Parts: sequence; C-alpha cells; structure tokens
Amino acid sequence: MITMFNELTKFLENILSMGVPSVDCIVYKDGKEVYRYMNGYSSLEEKIPVNGKERNNIYSCTKPITCSAALKLWEEGKFGLDDDISDYLPEFKRMYVKTETGVKETEKSIKIRDLFRMTAGLSYDVKSESIKRAISETNGRCPTRETIKYIAKEPLLFEPSQGWEYSLCHDVLAGLIEVVSDMKFSEYIQKNVFEPLGMEHSAFYVPDEELYTLAEQYNYDSEEKRMVNCGKYIQDYKFGSEYESGGAGCISTVDDYIKF
Repeated sequence: MITMFNELTKFLENILSMGVPSVDCIVYKDGKEVYRYMNGYSSLEEKIPVNGKERNNIYSCTKPITCSAALKLWEEGKFGLDDDISDYLPEFKRMYVKTETGVKETEKSIKIRDLFRMTAGLSYDVKSESIKRAISETNGRCPTRETIKYIAKEPLLFEPSQGWEYSLCHDVLAGLIEVVSDMKFSEYIQKNVFEPLGMEHSAFYVPDEELYTLAEQYNYDSEEKRMVNCGKYIQDYKFGSEYESGGAGCISTVDDYIKF
C-alpha cells in the first residue's frame, strides 16, 4: 500500500514538473481518507498555495453526477432506458444524419440509453450554428431546456446506436431530468445529490461575491511555452447565463467530490 502511494506521489509530482499549476489528490478506502497529496498554486500570479478548500470548475467530472441523478429517476420508474427520447423531448422526434451523399432523415430513433452511453450521434461542437442561434435568440441566457431544442437542430454524425462519439449527450440528459422531475436541473441535483451527500461547496452557479473561492484556470500557450490565465469562469461549455451543462457545468471541491 505504501509503495503504491509512493508511486502515486511521484506521478503527481511529475505532473507538476510538466508545468501544471497544481494537483490535489485524495484517496478513500472503506469511507475513510487514506491518502492526500496537494501541491502547487491555485493562483500562479499571486503564488497562493493550494489548500484543499478551493473550488474548481470540474468540467466532465459533472457527467457521472448527471448520470447518477438520471438513474435515480429511472429507478423511480419515471422513464425506461429503451424509451425514445422524443417521448420526453419532442424536438428529437424527426432527426437528420450526415451521410457520404448528404444529410438525410434518420432511420432509427434516439433511445434514452443512447444518451447515457454516448451513442446518440450527437457531436461536441459547442460553437455550432444552432448553439450560436440559441445564444442570440435568448439574449445570452440559454435556459437549459430551451437550449436542448437548439442542440436537436444539428444533424447527427451517425445513425443512433450505430456508433460512439464523446458529445453533448449528457447535456441532453440534463434536459430530460428537468422534464421528468419538473425541476430545474441544478435544483434537482442540489436536492437529490449535493444535500444528501453533504456536498456543501458544490453548485452550478457561484455568485460574484464568492468568485474568490474558485481556483484560477490556465491554458498552455505552446508558442510562448507558458501557462496563460483564462479566468475563473467555465470555458466554452456554459452557453449562457442560465445554462446548466449536464456534461461540464458543475463547480466542486476535492473534498466534496470524494463524497460523491
């Protein structure tokens, strides 16, 4: 066990040596912490050391939270995995797919299980023309349920269930959660995931007065060979002020996420 953690520490230190601003890793066994290593800075500019209390935009680590919440509704009999998603989100009733000879109407329907396993044929084009229209036509708000209607306007990459593509499937799953629960996605997550688990520092919104609790974010500039600060807000995946991304929208801490 000790040897394994020694190797883990070396691995994390190697990540730091590559220029990553910080690492914070926690391991639980039987519900108890057996390892914790943190190092680096939550702000390179101000040289603020990581202390384990900072919140982070966790991006795709949101996906398991969304899937767990949806499966809770499935356990309650609110939908079936082989139900057509269009039974709940009608905009997916008539879909089109890209082919070698052009765009044509799909032969298969998108099932709810396709959303879970990323086999719906959706893409991860967060700058698609449909999403741009959603931003424009909602005046930058992009409410989650309304935005899913725009995502459905994009032609699929392949027939549903006939391929796999990392995509906006779990964002659409958030829209399904809103419909079958009759709650905003973030409110459902708060009531059914965050509160029961005691995830007190997790959310989909952080008011301006709490922005200081978020770690800075950085992109690597390959030309200048340095980390460039890109601020504290979620990059690319928060389409509007009211959009709650089931695939990338959660803010959390390491201590909170290990509870999940």
